[in-house]
Amino acid sequence: MTTPPVPPAPPAHVEIDGVPAADPELLATLMGGFGHFTAMQVRDGRVKGLGLHLERLDRSTRELFDTELPGDRVRALLAGAVAASGRRDCSARVYVYDGLRVATVVREPAPDAPGAPQRLMSVDYLRPAAHIKHLGGFGQSYHFTAARRAGYDEALLTSARGDIAEGAITNIAFWDGTSVVWPSAPALAGITMALLEPLLGSVRRPVSLTDLGGYRAAFVTNSRGIAPVSGIDTVDFAVDEELMKRVHAAYDSVEWDAL
Repeated sequence: MTTPPVPPAPPAHVEIDGVPAADPELLATLMGGFGHFTAMQVRDGRVKGLGLHLERLDRSTRELFDTELPGDRVRALLAGAVAASGRRDCSARVYVYDGLRVATVVREPAPDAPGAPQRLMSVDYLRPAAHIKHLGGFGQSYHFTAARRAGYDEALLTSARGDIAEGAITNIAFWDGTSVVWPSAPALAGITMALLEPLLGSVRRPVSLTDLGGYRAAFVTNSRGIAPVSGIDTVDFAVDEELMKRVHAAYDSVEWDAL
């Protein structure tokens, strides 16, 4: 006896403020919160570390959805979105969802000026699957908002033992007078960090809140730029102008890749 075929499930019905969504299945996918993304600055239609962005998207797509995401497709979608926006300079994000749905978002560019010194508030929180730039970052947003309300610029994610991993939206590095030290606790390898690390005489090793007094300076990086750290909790850091000049010079030496 043959088993009768299972009828397809009815499509989702989604309303926004009482109005049915034009594409409910797409909206349901986007609202699901399972996916990943990358963020970048575009200048004159070019991106620093474009290959690293494409590699990140493909690697995460393989891990989350067990399929590849060709870089040529992402590059074409990104270039098309930038062109359609009418902006040669912009901030851009590429989001990837199940079913290889790719969303591109283009906004105004971040300022090109050096970032202002940042004060960080440590919090007991580590991102799950920290190696993936995944969606659903409620924990990060929660702690970032709490830090801002407390008068800080950013939250610093640490383990219960005080091991430093990363910022809520940044990577962090410390200067011991000899080497640039990136914490070895699980964290996202941000693209700006990945570009700078081989250019700065870097090392990776555990860094704890109890170690802060042994470092001369610190700085944070993300897709929006680089900024010195002026303090973490009650520990103050002097802004090392020579260090920051070297860091910015290293980043400026990285070539831009055309979309």
